[in-house]
Amino acid sequence: MMIEKNLRPFVVFAEEDLLTALRKIGENRRGAVLCISQSGRLEGVLTDGDVRRWLLGRQDFDFDTTAIAVANSGFTAAREGMSDAEIEALFSDRIGFVPVLDASDRVVAVAWKDHGMVMIGNRAIGADEPCYVIAEIGNNHNGSLDLAKRLVDLAAEAGADCAKFQLRDMASLYRNEGDAGDQSADLGAQYTLDLLARMQLSNDEMIAAFDHCKSVGIQPLCTPWDEPSLALLEDYGMPAYKLASADLTNHELLAAMARTGKVLLCSTGMSTQAEIEDAVAVLRPHGAPFVLLHCNSTYPAPFKDINLAFMDTLGKYSNGLVGYSGHERGYHVPVAAVARGAKVVEKHFTIDRAMEGNDHRVSLLPGEFRAMVDQIREIEAAMGSSAARRVTQGEMMNREVLAKSIVAARPIAEGDTLTDADLAIRSPGQGLPPYRRADLVGRSAKRAMKQGDFFFPSDLDERHAKPREYRFRRRFGVPVRYHDFAAMARASNLDLVEFHFSYKDLEVDIDEALGPAPEGGRSPLELVVHAPELFAGDHVLDLCSRDDAYRSRSIDEMQRVIDVTRALATRFAECGPVPIITNVGGFTESRALPDAEKPAMYERVAEALARLDSAGTEIIPQTMPPYPWHFGGQRFHNLFMDAGEIARFCEDTSSRICLDISHSALAATHQRGSFKQFLETVGPYSRHLHVVDADGVDGEGLQIGEGSVDFAMVAEVLDRTAPEASFIPEVWQGHKDNGAGFWTALDRLEACF
Repeated sequence: MMIEKNLRPFVVFAEEDLLTALRKIGENRRGAVLCISQSGRLEGVLTDGDVRRWLLGRQDFDFDTTAIAVANSGFTAAREGMSDAEIEALFSDRIGFVPVLDASDRVVAVAWKDHGMVMIGNRAIGADEPCYVIAEIGNNHNGSLDLAKRLVDLAAEAGADCAKFQLRDMASLYRNEGDAGDQSADLGAQYTLDLLARMQLSNDEMIAAFDHCKSVGIQPLCTPWDEPSLALLEDYGMPAYKLASADLTNHELLAAMARTGKVLLCSTGMSTQAEIEDAVAVLRPHGAPFVLLHCNSTYPAPFKDINLAFMDTLGKYSNGLVGYSGHERGYHVPVAAVARGAKVVEKHFTIDRAMEGNDHRVSLLPGEFRAMVDQIREIEAAMGSSAARRVTQGEMMNREVLAKSIVAARPIAEGDTLTDADLAIRSPGQGLPPYRRADLVGRSAKRAMKQGDFFFPSDLDERHAKPREYRFRRRFGVPVRYHDFAAMARASNLDLVEFHFSYKDLEVDIDEALGPAPEGGRSPLELVVHAPELFAGDHVLDLCSRDDAYRSRSIDEMQRVIDVTRALATRFAECGPVPIITNVGGFTESRALPDAEKPAMYERVAEALARLDSAGTEIIPQTMPPYPWHFGGQRFHNLFMDAGEIARFCEDTSSRICLDISHSALAATHQRGSFKQFLETVGPYSRHLHVVDADGVDGEGLQIGEGSVDFAMVAEVLDRTAPEASFIPEVWQGHKDNGAGFWTALDRLEACF
């Protein structure tokens, strides 16, 4: 059981609207809030289950309804002064939390059934939450407030969740009242006293450092070494406390900290297992929320003494929540601790390991701390879950290239009964997988096939969409290649086609590839071109590369695309400049670039585009996802993901874009922004649309309805902001099986587009 005395995340006033209560339920991660009167009296308990039941019982959803109108007034509550056993007896399978009331029915605390999660401010620490990373500044400011603030800034830039300090009242902490000149003190104590006397911040300076943390968006925390320091921090409103390893056996201070009701992060260095158990026994009667941090208090700690395996034991004492406070050299051990389940990591932080003071020698420099945070986040992403394995987007791309399919071993006539001899297994993996071979044997061939043609799900009578005439409010088309253009153009009432070029297509004779020009010399279809992003020699187009030679080649390759487009355009309807969609570059291999580097990259893109002879065409950069798949491998993108940056680029260069719905939805999710607002901002600059679904931050190219995009919302916004933009369904591998994926997408989009 945990008793939470910090009530702010868990209470709403009874008269507040339901939407406010729902937001607070989402923020506190507990699934419930308490509805109180202006005097603090508990009026009702509101859970997300109560809200669901209320919604299901109504035909209209009025979120102006007050929270108390939906709350449960028949709640179970404990009384102040009840024993832990009496409160725990109130829990059941149905009741996971109990409000604790005083004699006037005012809420004084909330008792939770277990510690599954704790909250520090608005930051949750729990099994399903990211690791809480602490930059331990301690006294590494060496008594300078300016240095303290600089360290806070650097910690925030390095990705820390928290900047932590230490506070001591020297007069009450030391038996000699902190006299650094005491000749009777031992050598070690005298050295420490001398450092502290010279390198402490005053109380006012410490408060200023805390305030600076808040101003740069990082949580301040502090270790109080004594009760006067704790009282000062309580007056300030510190959201949680760190207990130093040296004080785990100081039960008086430990109990005083527990009585605050704040979350305690307790280092266990220098203590035996029995002493750790005793400390836990002190904490539990207070219902204090706490996390035990595994620690070896040696500076630096030998790797052989760290014993990360003991984290498993600590986790049992604190209901699964465990962390790591490290004093070893480097940062690979904290990363390993996260892989073992640490949900809190603390490492000392400095700008110079040669500075005076013990902690500097075991501290990380800003770049090292940044690398640690990045690797922690990578490990967290890699941990995944034990859910059923699925094929990832990158694997699907590689499976298409490297796996095998069932193909026709020889020419097959429509109606032939398929035998095993008619089937062969060949790469690439673009058709039915080999394990479906037996399913084909004995069936009648659905179509005439040449040797090497792929078999598809439709050959097994599995339902799939077929082309027909469509009705859309805007011009539409499908992606094509030279080899399937004629068939796709005949299949439906398309307004346009979008040729997706490979670099090999740039070398093809157009008349040879497409045959004689259509009657009258031109097709009635409009032409759109998608430039390759990969060119010979593994050259990925990058118009903003810092490598002048690489960038020059990219510009030359783009000019080739323009020249081929002009030649191809003579066979299509004259509808103004031909749009050429391009991914302009700006990717990186190992991590995203800081925002400060982006303006110069956009300038290089603009300068490169200005160098092109683009007469008769319009280069439209494509909006990009945060983690693009470059031929089966994932990279990091930096440009054309932020709506404001895109709008500025278009304004500065008089450009328009290809708005890729999938890419931009992924970018909005990655940036934790509103996708609707993204569309509102970039819609007016959109010449052409790639309409396709998305999921998460890297699930791109999904079939319509198989991701998380709200296409009714997309259509509503774009009808207002980009009514003239044309579109294609760019479903990944939609061209297979005679375009079945594209026809399915158009079927599903017709209702809203």
